[in-house]
This record gives sequence, structure tokens and C-alpha cells, in this order.
Amino acid sequence: MKPTSISAEALFEEHRPSLRWEWIAGHAHPERRFDEAAVRNAQSAADLVGYLNYIHPYRVQLVGRREVAYLSQSTPDVIERRISRIVTLEPPVLIVADAQTPPDKLVAMCDRADIPLFVTEESAGHVIDVVRGYLGQLFAERTTRHGVFMDILGLGVLLTGESGLGKSELGLELISRGHGLVADDAVDLYRVSQTSLDGRCPELLLNLLEVRGIGLLDIKAIFGETAVRRKMRLKLIVHLVRKETLEREFERLPYEPLYEDILDVPVRKVVIAVDAGRNLAVLVEAAVRNTILQLRGIDTYREFIERHQKAMNKPE
Repeated sequence: MKPTSISAEALFEEHRPSLRWEWIAGHAHPERRFDEAAVRNAQSAADLVGYLNYIHPYRVQLVGRREVAYLSQSTPDVIERRISRIVTLEPPVLIVADAQTPPDKLVAMCDRADIPLFVTEESAGHVIDVVRGYLGQLFAERTTRHGVFMDILGLGVLLTGESGLGKSELGLELISRGHGLVADDAVDLYRVSQTSLDGRCPELLLNLLEVRGIGLLDIKAIFGETAVRRKMRLKLIVHLVRKETLEREFERLPYEPLYEDILDVPVRKVVIAVDAGRNLAVLVEAAVRNTILQLRGIDTYREFIERHQKAMNKPE
């Protein structure tokens, strides 16, 4: 599930330190929100914020240098008509950027229509990037998965499997080999685009890893800043199973790569058996390296099949 709205006041307070903006008009309804239907129908955060555009209603409208000129340089009647049309867009917030002074008529209109008007000296492009990134995460479809999420060789890897198979211990060994921890036990996953998932750690579990028999470990304090990551793009799921489960339910050499759908996004998946004497950290690293090759278009299994076919077709 994802939130369906956010108030103008919450948006203002979230970015007041970074964007250093002022709220100069439309104070009467600080609870003014995005249209819920617009949020549900938005393909991405790009649909929810942009430069002033009369054919895109219900989104944050940015007024930069060119837009201020458009709203102030004409006859009084034309200016009045241009500014009045903004009301029909029903923007949750209007932002004047590029260190521009909003026209008096625009300020008056926002007060009359109860449209929050923010003013900042930051560039309009920067404001759009910041607000778009924030809204993209806020309104993203999200879910929580059980597992250990790590940065392994620059790839976001989610270690999953039933309880008691040693996922956290494996995570600890991978951290000691120089890889980074994002989250242990619970991973918040956000669909940030039609084909991409970002994984983050819940605030309560930040930097923590639980190892049976030892307890909670503060990975950042023990291994340093480089041992933790704030977020990663999920690219691979490594699913740990018992040896008998692997033999019963999975092919030894699957012809097609395995995938698991999370929030309607297919994610590559490999299955590794947990058995005495197996070095799981090395196996996981090998799986990650192989996935990197596959993402680059190099498929070792298909190459082997082609060699096999050539060998079979070779005349005696």
C-alpha cells in the first residue's frame, strides 16, 4: 500500500531547511492536499510536480523566471486571465523559485483561493528535483519483506529463506568480507518506477544486525561507516533452502533464469542449498558475479548449450 496524499504543511516543513522557502500566501488551509485520484493515476512522481502548465491539473506548479515574466508582462486584462486560470488547475501548492518576486496579483489570488504559495531563492530545476524525489518515495507502492538486504559488489541483494538457516550469520560474514548492510530482518521495498525497486531499512532497525547467541550488533559502530548503506536498488534475490528442498523442488540447471515478482516487478532469483561444509559467502559472491555478467548480456548456460549442440552435430 502507499499513502494517497500529503498536506501542504507537511511538504513545507519537510523541506524548509533544505530549500529555505517561505510561505507567503494561502495560509488559511495548511491541510490542503494532493487530489487522491491524481496520486493513484500518476505513472511516476514526474506527474505530480512541474513547471506551470495549464493542461496538467492537480500537481505542484513551479513558477520560475520565465513563468513570472509570463504572468507579469502583458496587458492588465491578459495578466488577470492568466493568473485566474491557475485556480482551475487546483494545485496543492504553488512554488515561486529562481529568487523571483511573485506578482502581487498572484499573491492575492492564492490568498483568495486558499492555495499555499511558497517562495524560495533556489533554482526551479533544483526544487523540482527535490520535490519530485520526495514525492516519488512518499507515494511509491511499498511492501515489507523478511530477509537481509545487502550491497554485494555494487548490487542490491536480498537474502531470504526460512527462519534458522543462518541468513544473518551469512550477512555478517559478507560484511566482514567488505560488503555493506542495508537492512536485517525487515526490508522496506518501494517501487520507484515501473521496473525498479528500492530497498531501505526501517528506522527502528537502522545499522543493526541480530545474530543468534550474540544478540544485536551495531554494524556501523563495529565495522565503520563503509559497512552500511542507506538504500540500494534491488537486483537479485538469493533464496536459501535446505539441501532436500533444493533436490525436491528445483532443477539442478534451470534453463531459464528464475524470477520473483515483488510489487509487479520481476526480480532475478537464485536458490542456494544450505549444507554442512558449504561456503555460503563464496557461493553468494559467485551468484552475484554471475548475475552481473547476465545483466551485461553474457549467459554462461546458453553458451554451454550452444557448445553442446555444436559438439553433437559435429561429423564423426
